[in-house]
Amino acid sequence: MCGIAGILKFNSQDNIDESRLLAMRDSVWHRGPDEGGLIIDGRAGLAHRRLSIIDLASGQQPMSNAQRTVWISYNGEVYNFRELRTRLEALGARFSTRSDTEVVLRAYEYYGEDCVEHLQGMFAFAIWDAPKQRLFLARDRLGIKPLYYMISDTQLLFGSEIKAILAEGSVKPEFNRAVLPEFLASRYVTGSETFFKGVNKLLPGHTLSWTASTGFRKRRYWNLSAAPQGPELSRADYVDMVRSSLKDAVQSHMIADVPCGLFLSGGLDSSILASLMTQVSSEPVHSFSVAFSEAHANELEYARMAAQHAGTQHHEVMVSPEEFFSALPHLVWHEDEPVAWTSSVPLHAVSCLARKHVKVVLTGEGSDELFLGYDYRYRVTHWNKRLGAMYEKLPRAMRSGVSGAIGALPGSARRYAERTFLALDTDPRHMFFENFSVFRHDLRNAMLRPEHGFTDNPYVNALKHYHAAGDNTLQCMSHADLQTFLVELLMKQDQMSMAASIESRVPFLDHRLVEQVATIPSHEKLRFWQTKALLRDAVKDLVPRAILERKKMGFPVPTSDWLRGKYWPVVEEFVLGGRALERGHFNADVVQRLAQDHRSGRADNGERLWLLINLEMWQRIFLDGEKPADLYPRQKPVLSEFASEFPQPALALH
Repeated sequence: MCGIAGILKFNSQDNIDESRLLAMRDSVWHRGPDEGGLIIDGRAGLAHRRLSIIDLASGQQPMSNAQRTVWISYNGEVYNFRELRTRLEALGARFSTRSDTEVVLRAYEYYGEDCVEHLQGMFAFAIWDAPKQRLFLARDRLGIKPLYYMISDTQLLFGSEIKAILAEGSVKPEFNRAVLPEFLASRYVTGSETFFKGVNKLLPGHTLSWTASTGFRKRRYWNLSAAPQGPELSRADYVDMVRSSLKDAVQSHMIADVPCGLFLSGGLDSSILASLMTQVSSEPVHSFSVAFSEAHANELEYARMAAQHAGTQHHEVMVSPEEFFSALPHLVWHEDEPVAWTSSVPLHAVSCLARKHVKVVLTGEGSDELFLGYDYRYRVTHWNKRLGAMYEKLPRAMRSGVSGAIGALPGSARRYAERTFLALDTDPRHMFFENFSVFRHDLRNAMLRPEHGFTDNPYVNALKHYHAAGDNTLQCMSHADLQTFLVELLMKQDQMSMAASIESRVPFLDHRLVEQVATIPSHEKLRFWQTKALLRDAVKDLVPRAILERKKMGFPVPTSDWLRGKYWPVVEEFVLGGRALERGHFNADVVQRLAQDHRSGRADNGERLWLLINLEMWQRIFLDGEKPADLYPRQKPVLSEFASEFPQPALALH
């Protein structure tokens, strides 16, 4: 795991300023504190920060071929590098290191831009091919590793994080206000745009190349299978296939020259990984958990149960509200964009704990989207859709009467009914995406100032992926989430772990496993009222029964209670404060009513306030140029192992 950055000048007569390239590289020092390197070769400059995982002695980057004509700066891990190396050696390739980096470089020399199709793993890399005057950028199939770029009239800038592009110095950060409707609806931005005007993501499964003669060429080299293929197998065959493929994925993801550990929540996915890791590891496996003192936000009982069952060496960290809010501005800086999920903060806390023991951790990301594990998101939508199809056959007058009756229900009953087939249109925009939005359509329209000309169609990209999977609702939801919702979760995982200089790996997203499971009929994965039914059957002997049968908890963070009580001043400063309201994005009266309804208990607007707090923090850091440590008034520092990562004072509370 590393950080990469680079500059390409379109005019070969333009010189690259080494100090600018150095600033880009070291802005992501946290991604690779072990070593740093850079090269400038004519119009191209590549830079690299290294976190040493494989071939600790000789894997330095940027790395070149023997002739020093082709260079690579690479972030990630290719798990089949040994097998690929053997194939390349049969073709005549010679190697001088044991690193997977050199294997990727040689694969490019032999296969050209098609090299990505031979790689199994997570990666984002840049290759400068001097003889062809070609810059080649690539990102792994599922978007596990990030890669951003910006194109101007004179140059291309790229980096593992947006801050690397900004550090070059020629780009003035500017808010891409057009993303606000999607941010309010979904928490994040799908597609290639970001919160910064002109800064784009290279999408998962894509490459981007440039040559002086042909200009830019973008290619999608991998598509997620959309529907079952071939004859349907028996339940037993699917169970065996999942069990075997998952074990292979875990084994391959533990390839490293440093110790591997595990983030263990006590949920099904991480408990499976704990058992499989201890089966294949010759060394003790360390597991790490995080929790809050509030009972409804504490899963340590189950994490300890899973650790004892698997036989891991277990470690825990507790995060206080003071530590949570003290860390938040710094984590906004690390994520480069507003922090979408409250769970980012405890994720970074457990990453800091893990760093004391290991350099690599495995995590359970991807299992829910692949095996249909979200109870409300998938199971409830599935039944809403089925029941809604029958309900629509009733006479219109009867349905109109039901609609009128819903409006007369008391608050909680009305809100529940409004999220069912009794009130929702059955199209996927409303039944699936809008139904799980943070700010739903009417509230978004009331919030956003009309003079900015917002187009409220925030699900365009997600709907394209949804409809590409055919007409099976469950298959469509999974297909869309694997390419939108999950990509944002992976960015959270990458940035929060890399902020602590820890490499996180996601065996559930081994692309061979994904390709297999994506084509299994959805009725095998969601059985009646049971989510992840197929996965549960495949691993029922690996985890304690209490964990196998428990309902998914997610990662609960009690921010709603905190923001209603002692941490109300956070809302006053970053949501209701003059600076926030004067930016002119939102109608002030709507924002004020939203906040006051939350404080009084009339509504739970905790998630909505969280997004607004993060948006304002992001603007102060990246647009106004404030340091994260200066966002809160000065007060006595919070002292703990986690908070010592960010020794700034906590928020002054009144």
